[in-house]
Amino acid sequence: MVLGRHHPAGLSRRGVLRVGAGAAVAAALSACAGTDDGVGTDGRVTIEMWHGQTDTGRAALEALVEKFHRAQSGIRVDLGGGVLADAMLQKITAALASGSYPDIAYIFGSDLAGVARSPKVVDLGESLRSGPNPWENYWEPARAAVTINGRVRAAPAVMDALAVICNKRLFQDAGIPLPQPGWTWNDFLATAQRLTDAQRGVFGTGWPGVGDEDTVWRLWPMVWDLGGDVVAEDGRNIGFKDVGARALETVDALARSKSVYIDPKPGSEQMYQVFASGRMGMVLTGPWQIPDIAQAEIDYHVVPLPTYSGRPMTICAPDTWTVFDNGSARVRAARTFVSWLIQPEQDVGWDVEAGSLPLSRNSEARPEWREHTAQTDGLEVFTQALETARVRPVHPAYPQISMALGEAIVSVLLGKSSPTRALNRCAAAAKAALVIPR
Repeated sequence: MVLGRHHPAGLSRRGVLRVGAGAAVAAALSACAGTDDGVGTDGRVTIEMWHGQTDTGRAALEALVEKFHRAQSGIRVDLGGGVLADAMLQKITAALASGSYPDIAYIFGSDLAGVARSPKVVDLGESLRSGPNPWENYWEPARAAVTINGRVRAAPAVMDALAVICNKRLFQDAGIPLPQPGWTWNDFLATAQRLTDAQRGVFGTGWPGVGDEDTVWRLWPMVWDLGGDVVAEDGRNIGFKDVGARALETVDALARSKSVYIDPKPGSEQMYQVFASGRMGMVLTGPWQIPDIAQAEIDYHVVPLPTYSGRPMTICAPDTWTVFDNGSARVRAARTFVSWLIQPEQDVGWDVEAGSLPLSRNSEARPEWREHTAQTDGLEVFTQALETARVRPVHPAYPQISMALGEAIVSVLLGKSSPTRALNRCAAAAKAALVIPR
C-alpha cells in the first residue's frame, strides 16, 4: 500500500523532456564525458539502484528500466545489489559509513528524515518542481512525505492509504449490513463484536501485535481525527498524550471483547492469512492486499476508515526514491532517471503492476489507471482517500516515537496496561528522543 537540481547550460528539466530523453541525456553528458566522476570511456553513465523490491515489484521496475534504456543511450541503470526494503535502512547506513553507497535507494518514508541528515543525500527540489507534471499536481501526502524543512529530499515512490476491507459472506452470515462511508469507531467496535464467533474461529477484525511501524500507523488516523498530532507545537513533546489514550481505548475495547486477532509476527502475514481463509470479518489494510484477497476468492467490500468526528480521515505512508551523491555526472543521471520514473506514464505502469496508488492527479486521470480501477473492486475508495489523507511527520525522532507508541499499543492489546498508563510511558520515552539536539 509510496517522498536543488542542476542541468547543463540552461537546459531546464522541462526542456529535457520536451526535446526527448535521448537528446537531453546526450546534451547533459557531453560536456562532462571523460572528466566527471562516473562517466565511462564510451560517454555513458552507469548508476546503481537499490530498489528493495521482490517478485512483482522487481519485475515491474525491470520493465521500466528497459523502457528507459530504449529511450536514450547515455544512462544505464543497474538494479543489482542492495537488499529488500525491510533491511534497507541498516544497509544504507552501513554503506554511507563505508563510503560505498548506491546512486538511488528505496527508503521508507518513516526513515527518510534520519537518512537525509547525511550530506550525501541529494536535494531534488529543482528537478521535481520544474518537471512536466507540476509538483502541485502530486498528491499533498506525496509532497509532504519527501519534504524536510521546506526542501525536497527525495522523490515519492509508492503511495497507499488505509481503508477497511470486509468479507461480505461473514457479514451476511451474521445478518449485519455492510458499513458505509461516515461510520464511526463505535460502529466498528459493535460490528467487530457481532462478527466474532469463537466456536467457528471467526474474528471481527485484526491488529498487528509486534510493536513495529505496521502496528503503529493504523493508530495515527484516530489520533488526527481526535485533534492530536505526532509532535506537539513546542517540538519537545508528543502531540497525542490525551487523545492517544482515547484512541487506545478503542483498541482496548477490541481486545477486551476478544473480537480482534492479534498477529504475533512481523509483516501482518498471519493476520492477512486469517482474513483470506474466511475467518475474519474486517481488516484495516491498503490497496496492496486486494490481489491476494481476490486470489483467495473472498467476496469483499471496501469502505473508508471509521471516524470519531464524521470527517474523512486516513493515513498515507509514501516510500521514497532517495538519491545519493557519487559525483556530478552520476547525480545528474540519477536525477534524470528518478524524474522520468515518477512521470504519469511510467507511474501508472508501476502502480498497476506493483500495487501502488497513483502519485498524482494526472496519473489518476490516465486511461490505464481508469481501466484498472474499473476492473478492481474497491480500488477507487483508496484513491479517493488521498484527497484527505495525512502523512507522518518527516522528523528524525519519529522512529523513537513509533517504537514507544508500538510498545504502548501492544501492552494494551495484550491486556498488560491501561490506555492511560501506556500513553504516559510512551510520552516519557518519546520526549527523551525529541529533546535530543539535532
